[in-house]
Amino acid sequence: MQRYPAFDPAALAARLEERFAKAGGRVVQRLGEVTLKLPRDELLAGLRELRDGEGLAFDQLIDLCGMDYSAYGAGHAGLFTRDAMRQTETAAAEETEERFAVVYHLLSTRHNQRLRVRSFLPAGEVVACPSATEVWPVANWFEREAFDLFGIVFEGHPDLRRLLTDYGFIGHPFRKDFPVYGEVEMRYDPDSARVVYQPVSIEPREVVPRVVRKGGRSEG
Repeated sequence: MQRYPAFDPAALAARLEERFAKAGGRVVQRLGEVTLKLPRDELLAGLRELRDGEGLAFDQLIDLCGMDYSAYGAGHAGLFTRDAMRQTETAAAEETEERFAVVYHLLSTRHNQRLRVRSFLPAGEVVACPSATEVWPVANWFEREAFDLFGIVFEGHPDLRRLLTDYGFIGHPFRKDFPVYGEVEMRYDPDSARVVYQPVSIEPREVVPRVVRKGGRSEG
């Protein structure tokens, strides 16, 4: 029976700091997990090194997702009404350049190591990131999902199309400035015998409970 070496986060963090310091990489070790932050311009080369580098060999891409840090840490209360979402949208336009990020979760089956890679993307009219499909082909659908839900354009992707929403869908549902209840709703119209779109008829309301934790106890 093959025995895998025990995962040593500290040893992996030290190896990554030595390997990626010149590329502007920053390593964070917390709660038994290791995160490598790479600049966008060094991302693709860094991913190749993580896959092929000696002592690394991250041969599997477990997951890839987009992140929107708009209003990060501002709390939830009051963010679910339509007026509040419009205010969030206005504030988002004035935020830091590091609003969006792409996060990769990697696994090395040879060394029994797990790693999180995060790369922040400059904000702008088009939020772009190099595609990882040439490094791990499985990134194809992950990147299509991130494009659909966050509007992140993966440069070099062989077939970047929406994956979960309709072909004519406008906007990106996981962006923080997208209304929780959406912009339109769909229904079947018996008079015209077809599916039609109309403005949302749901009454906006706050759906997140307000909980204050004191001394380890929760009070509503």
